[in-house]
Amino acid sequence: MQYAYLVWSLILLGIWGTIFAMRPRLRSKILRMSLITAPLGLSEPLFVPDYWLPPTLFSLAERTGFDLESLIFAFAVGGISSSIYPALVPVAMAPVAVEERHHSRHRWHKVVLWTPIVFFLFLEAATPWNPIYTASLAMLSGGIANGLCRPDLWRPMLVGAVIFTAVYFIYFSSLVAFYPAYVDHVWQLESLSGWLVAGVPVEELLFAGTLGLMWCSLYEHLYWHQYLPEAST
Repeated sequence: MQYAYLVWSLILLGIWGTIFAMRPRLRSKILRMSLITAPLGLSEPLFVPDYWLPPTLFSLAERTGFDLESLIFAFAVGGISSSIYPALVPVAMAPVAVEERHHSRHRWHKVVLWTPIVFFLFLEAATPWNPIYTASLAMLSGGIANGLCRPDLWRPMLVGAVIFTAVYFIYFSSLVAFYPAYVDHVWQLESLSGWLVAGVPVEELLFAGTLGLMWCSLYEHLYWHQYLPEAST
C-alpha cells in the first residue's frame, strides 16, 4: 500500500490527460484551473493525521504532513472537476457581455470569490469539526454564493457536481477493489461518521460533491464566461 496514493493520483492525472487530449477547446480552462488548484495540495497538514494518514513517497506525510501525491491529486482534480460538464455535455462557451457584468448582482463578484475562504477560516476557528467537514461546507458555501451571483450557472454546477461525484466514486472504488484494507488503514474512521458507501467513506463523496459544485462554476466566475446551449465540437 506504500505507493497506492501515488499510483491512484497518477491514474487521476491520466484521466486529466485524456480530457485534455480529447477536448482541445477546453485546454486553456483545464490548465488554468489545475494550476489554481494545485497549491491546495499544500493544505495537506490540515488533514494529516486528523482525517487520514496515507503512506507516501519518502514517508513525507508521516514526517511533515506534506506530500508530493497531494500536489498531483489537486492538480488533476482541479482540471477534471472544472471541465467535466462541458467535456460531456454539448455546450459552447462565450464571454459574458460587458453590459451584463454591470448587473446589480455582480457587485458581489469579489465577495463571492472570497466566500469559501472566509467560511473555511471561520469554521476552523469556531468549531472542533474535522477539517473535511469544514472544507466541504466552505466549498458548498462557495458554490451557493456563485449560483446566487450567476443564476445561469446553476444547471452546470448541479449537473457537473453529480457527474464528478459519480466519476470520483468509480475512481475511489477501484482503489478499494485493489486494496480492500486501505480505507481502514489510512482513514481515521473513528473520528469521522464511519459511514461507507460500497467501501468508500461518505466524507469522500461529500468532498467530491461540494468540490464539483463549486469548481464547475469557478472558472466561469473568475474569467466572466458563460455556457451557451448550442452544441459545439
